[in-house]
Amino acid sequence: MESWREVWRGGFAKVLPTAGLEALAKALRDDDTRLIQGSTTAPPPLMCVQDWPVEAACLLGFCGWQGAGLETVGEVEEFFAKACFDADQLLGEPAGCRWLLNWYDDTPRDRMRADLLGEVEATLAERAAAV
Repeated sequence: MESWREVWRGGFAKVLPTAGLEALAKALRDDDTRLIQGSTTAPPPLMCVQDWPVEAACLLGFCGWQGAGLETVGEVEEFFAKACFDADQLLGEPAGCRWLLNWYDDTPRDRMRADLLGEVEATLAERAAAV
């Protein structure tokens, strides 16, 4: 299995909120331009814009922004950092989250959307079955 899938299944799929995953799935299906690659947020997560509203975000940031009601660059950056920390703890590998994040940023958008959507939908189906 590819490293990014292992990180998704063993880490992020367990720590991201269901509402965030639902928002992410919709964004992946619809090719929402607010779902960006190559940066955590737009505007970028710099100290001088921590209180600015988020206009776009990466897969993790999108889950916090659209799924958890976060609004500012600082809030979304904090959500991103916590998700990465929590995933790394579950994986038992410092910076293990990088395998997914690098894949996400470096994979052509159409392929990334299709592959990640399959993982997100599988995670949502597992959660629904467990209820």
